[in-house]
Amino acid sequence: MVDYKCFTCDKTVKSDYIKKKVRCPYCGSKVLYKQRTVRTEIKAI
Repeated sequence: MVDYKCFTCDKTVKSDYIKKKVRCPYCGSKVLYKQRTVRTEIKAI
Protein backbone atom coordinates (compact mmCIF):
# COMPACT_ATOMS: atom_id res chain seq x y z
CA MET A 1 0.00 0.00 0.00
CA VAL A 2 1.01 3.60 -0.53
CA ASP A 3 1.72 5.88 2.39
CA TYR A 4 0.66 9.51 2.37
CA LYS A 5 2.36 12.61 3.77
CA CYS A 6 0.69 15.49 5.53
CA PHE A 7 1.24 18.80 3.78
CA THR A 8 1.13 20.75 7.05
CA CYS A 9 3.22 18.75 9.52
CA ASP A 10 5.13 16.59 6.96
CA LYS A 11 4.50 13.33 8.87
CA THR A 12 3.79 10.00 7.20
CA VAL A 13 0.21 8.71 7.38
CA LYS A 14 -0.50 5.03 6.69
CA SER A 15 -3.04 4.20 3.99
CA ASP A 16 -5.04 2.08 6.47
CA TYR A 17 -5.86 5.24 8.44
CA ILE A 18 -6.97 7.05 5.24
CA LYS A 19 -9.71 4.45 4.70
CA LYS A 20 -11.33 5.56 7.98
CA LYS A 21 -10.80 9.33 7.85
CA VAL A 22 -9.23 11.76 5.40
CA ARG A 23 -7.36 13.76 8.02
CA CYS A 24 -3.88 13.74 9.45
CA PRO A 25 -3.97 11.96 12.85
CA TYR A 26 -1.18 14.25 14.12
CA CYS A 27 -2.38 17.77 13.27
CA GLY A 28 -5.90 17.31 11.81
CA SER A 29 -5.08 18.73 8.38
CA LYS A 30 -7.18 17.57 5.41
CA VAL A 31 -4.36 18.10 2.88
CA LEU A 32 -2.51 14.82 2.24
CA TYR A 33 -0.45 13.76 -0.76
CA LYS A 34 1.25 10.65 -2.09
CA GLN A 35 5.01 10.69 -2.31
CA ARG A 36 6.43 10.01 -5.73
CA THR A 37 9.00 7.26 -5.89
CA VAL A 38 10.43 8.27 -9.27
CA ARG A 39 11.05 11.86 -10.22
CA THR A 40 9.65 12.78 -13.62
CA GLU A 41 11.08 15.65 -15.62
CA ILE A 42 9.32 17.07 -18.65
CA LYS A 43 11.21 19.17 -21.16
CA ALA A 44 9.45 21.72 -23.33
CA ILE A 45 9.95 21.47 -27.05
